[in-house]
Amino acid sequence: MKKTYTAIAGALLAGVCAVSAQSTQSGYFVDGYTYGYQFNPAKGNDFNFVAMPGLGNINVAMRGNLHVSDVLYNINGKTTTFLNPGISAAEVMGNLSDHNKIGSDIRINLLSGGFKAWGGYNTVSISARANMGVSIPKSLFSLVKEGISNQTYDISDMQVNASAYAELALGHSRQINEQWRVGAAMKFLIGGAGMDARLNNATLTLGTDSWTVTSDAEMRTNIKGTAYKTKINDNTGRRYVSGLDFAFDGLNGFGLGLDLGAEFRLNDDWKFSAALLDLGFISWSDTQLATTDGPQTFTTDRYTFNPDDDADNSFKNEWEKFRDDLSVLYQMDDKGSCGSRTQALSTTMNIGAEYTLPVYRGLKFGLLNTTRFAGKFTWTDFRLSANVAPCKAFSAGINAVAGTYGIGFGWLLSVHTTGFNMFLGMDRTLGHTAKQGVPLNSNAAVNFGINFPF
Repeated sequence: MKKTYTAIAGALLAGVCAVSAQSTQSGYFVDGYTYGYQFNPAKGNDFNFVAMPGLGNINVAMRGNLHVSDVLYNINGKTTTFLNPGISAAEVMGNLSDHNKIGSDIRINLLSGGFKAWGGYNTVSISARANMGVSIPKSLFSLVKEGISNQTYDISDMQVNASAYAELALGHSRQINEQWRVGAAMKFLIGGAGMDARLNNATLTLGTDSWTVTSDAEMRTNIKGTAYKTKINDNTGRRYVSGLDFAFDGLNGFGLGLDLGAEFRLNDDWKFSAALLDLGFISWSDTQLATTDGPQTFTTDRYTFNPDDDADNSFKNEWEKFRDDLSVLYQMDDKGSCGSRTQALSTTMNIGAEYTLPVYRGLKFGLLNTTRFAGKFTWTDFRLSANVAPCKAFSAGINAVAGTYGIGFGWLLSVHTTGFNMFLGMDRTLGHTAKQGVPLNSNAAVNFGINFPF
């Protein structure tokens, strides 16, 4: 039983603690923010620059509606999981959504620079990027926490996907006329690792003298040199995938991406902008497949549930034994290599409107809508900001955000003197954290970078 608790809780915590990084939305309207071109390639800088290697733009973030505080609780000053019997099932279920999701993406600029030439502004960057999404249905928490409270549990539509790759991006923007500025960036991608695991269908029906499980699951892993671990189920005699024998023997894919952007200046006070980022794909090779080979049904009468709480086979006693065999829900066969697969990039759309105060040109207000198209992990938010540049060496912005994952507060500070630029900001300001420093809320972001303008 403890092993089952640990495995399930560990999987959930791994998803909750996943972090991400990308270009900060809080810098979209801030003057002097070096990396505006990463969320709209039409943006250019008034200066050339080179980034400090590895520290030019670091943005660490989390985004989702499943929070650490939904999985970890505090009882008498000690941290425990939601499985602790001292925490009521009603409290746990009340904190969860029907579909509990965490989406994340990572971008760490390893090398980057920008310069004026060829009639516009040009950028070159080499980045490490990664994306991850976890979706867990509420019914899984119910099954684990409540035990035999219902006769049928539907745990379908559980999903985990992740990818990691290197990106070389070449960008160019230019002024077309007094009103229009356009830009584009071409991206060349080299795949490192990818995974897509789905529990397409999983239903569990409990009877008074038998139980039936129907499952349909598949997992595709693209990590060169990695193979699946297998073992035999003592009850069914079936060999199934039990984990990964991890190794990394090199790169494992390639792809292309495209960013497109435009800015339109209506007059001295109003400017509008729009961009589509990461239009493209990555093709993975050496795909290792594990699958149930379509829907599979398992029935057993090993467990007989007696409504009498004093009986040896009472609901409580049988449930304690039954939980150890829940692995039948996700048992898959190792099918070996099944060739290549192509994965679309998660496209981001940014639409912005900017108003500069006529009586003080150093103050402007912005409204930004950002939407990430990522299938089940699609999200959108609206960000209203006030941005100030009181002098050439300093600029800042504050903003309020509301969207798919609730409301929040963001900010960014940028110092940009001759030869030196440093910025620090948060798209979602950190709230309470656990003792280990992990945010209790899954919506948090920290952005930091050091660059050298010239």
